This record gives sequence, structure tokens and C-alpha cells, in this order.
Amino acid sequence: MAQQANVGELLAMLDSPMLGVRDDVTAVFKENLNSDRGPMLVNTLVDYYLETSSQPALHILTTLQEPHDKHLLDRINEYVGKAATRLSILSLLGHVIRLQPSWKHKLSQAPLLPSLLKCLKMDTDVVVLTTGVLVLITMLPMIPQSGKQHLLDFFDIFGRLSSWCLKKPGHVAEVYLVHLHASVYALFHRLYGMYPCNFVSFLRSHYSMKENLETFEEVVKPMMEHVRIHPELVTGSKDHELDPRRWGFAMLPMLVSNLASSNPPALATQNAEITGGRD
Repeated sequence: MAQQANVGELLAMLDSPMLGVRDDVTAVFKENLNSDRGPMLVNTLVDYYLETSSQPALHILTTLQEPHDKHLLDRINEYVGKAATRLSILSLLGHVIRLQPSWKHKLSQAPLLPSLLKCLKMDTDVVVLTTGVLVLITMLPMIPQSGKQHLLDFFDIFGRLSSWCLKKPGHVAEVYLVHLHASVYALFHRLYGMYPCNFVSFLRSHYSMKENLETFEEVVKPMMEHVRIHPELVTGSKDHELDPRRWGFAMLPMLVSNLASSNPPALATQNAEITGGRD
């Protein structure tokens, strides 16, 4: 197959019913990505995926290596800012980070992270919020040193979405609220597992306010009844949790192992059900 074929012709063959053609076109795309270090090809593939949900395009995007990681994150960030594409692009981001890319540590410094947090603080689409929370839960062990300000953002998001679970907006289908509640419960486990001292301090402060007491009693307290006392509530401190030395590479596999129950395989299935079953 001629490698000089233009991108439009390649895209037209990427989803060919013939497996051999798909494999050849995928190989050409990967070769071109290895030789072309600019953003154009990545941007084109992201756009094509959003239009078609192409699985071959998804495969290419989820296996990108440096320097195309920056191009991918920048393009995703651009689409997160647009309401019409937010759900689809968050689903793409979820596919990418669940595969633990080698460049995952860069997520904490990428403009995409503040955009994701802003979405979770302000969006009112419950399906977008649920998908975004699942992305954040997956991302957190990859960016444990994200800083105090982002940590406060994580806690604010938990507080906001916990209140949503209580308010149950009338225009939202019950099935989506069930998914949201399950996602917020998983976020509770993630934050408690990684930052117990800081998170408990937030819970104490936030839910001591009169306007938040009902949310605590109906939503948060039942979550707390299903976790054990975290050892670091005894031996750790808020400052220690933010110490970069706590998050050395040797600790990360242990962290992921300890938090496995906070991000069960069912969450990935849940994400597919939410985004795939929406009318």
C-alpha cells in the first residue's frame, strides 16, 4: 500500500470490512505517526473517532507514544470545552487512561486536568458528570502529586456530586442517578484510600455546616459505614499525604493494589453502559 496516500483516502479504508485492509491502513498510520511529529494526524484521528466511533481509530489513539501524547491531550482538552462533544471526548479519554500509557505522569501538568475539574464543578448533564467522575477515579493514582489546590478541587467535586445524589433532579432518568451515585461512592473510596487525613478533614468541615447535614446523613454517612479505619489516620498527617516522597515509584504499585476495590472492573462496564445506552 502506498504510504503517500493522503489521509482522507486512508481514513476511508480504516474501517474496511476486510481485516487485511484495516491492518495495513493501521500500520501506515502508525508509520506516519513515527515519522511526523506534528499534531495534524492526531487531530484528524480524534475528529474521525468523534464522528464515527471507529474502533481502529480508537486503537491507534490509545497506543500513541511521545510526542503525540501532548497532541492528543491538547485535542481532547479542546473538545472538553465544547458541550456538544464533551461526553464523547471524555469516553475517549477514559479508554486512553485505562490502558496506563507510559506518559500518564504528564496528566497532572496538562491543561486538560483543570478543564476536567471545571467540567465536574459546573456541568449539569448527569451522564457527562458520571463519565467524568469515572475518568477522574482512574486518573487519580496516576497523578498522586497533583498538588494541594487540585486536592481541594477533588473534594469540592465530591461535595457537589454527593448533594446531586440527594437532590435527584426531576428531569434526570432514575437509571442515570443510580450510575452517578455508584460513581460518587467509588470516588469516596478513591479519595479516602489516597488522602485519608485530608479527606476526613474536608468531610468534617464541609458536613458540619447546617445546609449539608442532610446530604451527610442520607448519602455520605452510609458510605462511611462500609470502610475500615485507615491506618494513616493514626500514623499519618495531612502534610505527609502531600509529601512527594510518599508517592515514590516503589509506592505506586502498592497504591494501585490497595485501591483495586475502589475501581472494580464493573466501573468500566458501567461507563460503557452509560455512554452507549443513552438516547
